[in-house]
Amino acid sequence: MSANSRLTIAAHALVWIGLYQRRGHEVATSEQIAGSANTNPVVIRRLLGELRRAGLVDSRRGLGAGWSLRRDLEAVTLLEVYEAIDPGPLFAMHRAQPDQGCIVGHAIQPVMERVYGRLEETLRRELAQVSLEDLLQEVLASPR
Repeated sequence: MSANSRLTIAAHALVWIGLYQRRGHEVATSEQIAGSANTNPVVIRRLLGELRRAGLVDSRRGLGAGWSLRRDLEAVTLLEVYEAIDPGPLFAMHRAQPDQGCIVGHAIQPVMERVYGRLEETLRRELAQVSLEDLLQEVLASPR
């Protein structure tokens, strides 16, 4: 089972853009951001497109094309980023209906849905407490 890295890459891109803008640059290109994240610029453009639809970034076309933040890093939480990229539920139920005549099969889904609901609630609460500025400050304080 592979892990989803979309939130990590989206946070990386937004923090990178924020730092780049603080250093006096107006917009960042997908290629620049992709170089930092070591991924394809298309991946960055797709994620930033979702973040643009959520109102977190702006894009400029033509001469001087690139991406910029719509709000300061301290005004954006990881929860907003998480919701913007719409990762879907953390966990899924069976693809096929379990055997309802089985002692486990008849009740496992409602039980797991309650557990997953609590996990999702905890995740959202934790993500809401972390701003992109918090991430940038930790990144800048990390030894190289």
